Amino acid sequence: MTSHLNFTRRAALTAGAAGLVLAMSACAGGGTGTGAAAGATASAEPIKKLSIIVPANPGGGWDQTGRAIQADLQSNKLVSSAQVTNIGGGGGTNGLAKLATEKDVNTLMVMGYVMVGAVETNGAKTRLEDTTPIARLTEEPLVLVVPASSKYQSVKDLVDDIKANGKGVAITGGSAGGADHILAGQILKSQGVESDKLNYIGYSGGGESLAALLGNKVQAGISGVGEYAEQVKAGKVRALAVSGKAEVPVLPGIKPLKDQGIDVVLTNWRGVVAPGSIDDAQRSKLTELVTKLHESEAWKSTLKKNNWDDAFLAGDGFKTFLTEDITKVKTTLTQIGLVK
Repeated sequence: MTSHLNFTRRAALTAGAAGLVLAMSACAGGGTGTGAAAGATASAEPIKKLSIIVPANPGGGWDQTGRAIQADLQSNKLVSSAQVTNIGGGGGTNGLAKLATEKDVNTLMVMGYVMVGAVETNGAKTRLEDTTPIARLTEEPLVLVVPASSKYQSVKDLVDDIKANGKGVAITGGSAGGADHILAGQILKSQGVESDKLNYIGYSGGGESLAALLGNKVQAGISGVGEYAEQVKAGKVRALAVSGKAEVPVLPGIKPLKDQGIDVVLTNWRGVVAPGSIDDAQRSKLTELVTKLHESEAWKSTLKKNNWDDAFLAGDGFKTFLTEDITKVKTTLTQIGLVK
């Protein structure tokens, strides 16, 4: 069996491995690139049963993604069954450690930008370099919200209060070192606020951070637009800004940070990886399976329903992207004081 450990040093997939046929799969919606997906000649035996590791507690974006993959694979009969297992904690690094010992080659783990940062901030022994990258699937901007009764009417109001009261102002979101945490740090850094004034309270599931917000235990929260949009519409929380380059249709009138004098743009991406020990033929089968999922009408409906942008990038293209993102995130975490 060919090891995929230290994928940054692996050579490109060769056509000689089980007669692989590479096909380019176009990136839609998000406009973020294309990727190579391996063809069906890798094995005569299709994947019938798939295990999906969601490295977070129920209720957040990774859980939504994992269960959407499960439902759409089964509804399209791309697999006969798909089992989701939640392993929360450590910004996904607990799930990453479980993947490292996984013997079932038909296993995918949901991951993304959050995990890239959590590996660094937690000093995780198991790293994303120890996995087999399969595909990037989605991306979405984040949204900064406050409780409906909050005194803050703008991002500037929030930042000014942090300047004055430091850690007396708490911001909640996903696990430490993830996209939510990084965005909070970047907002303060852009406004000349020292990183040691940031009081960030991270949770491994989106439901927990929302409960803290609704209970007025924190002053603000950051999460993916898809996780907070319904609460904003219901008037339970108030959105101050989104983190992408433009407004998002599901939250009309909520201006991007950059349009409010804060020079920060950040989008959160999610994808799937497999155990690092699988061989090239199995990598091909999993990549083909996820490519078929991406091409299905069910998945297109899922993207629309969850307000996720299509950021599909498979095979070696995703491997290269992940390698570069690890470097960028580590640099950013160092700049905002989250990693020494």
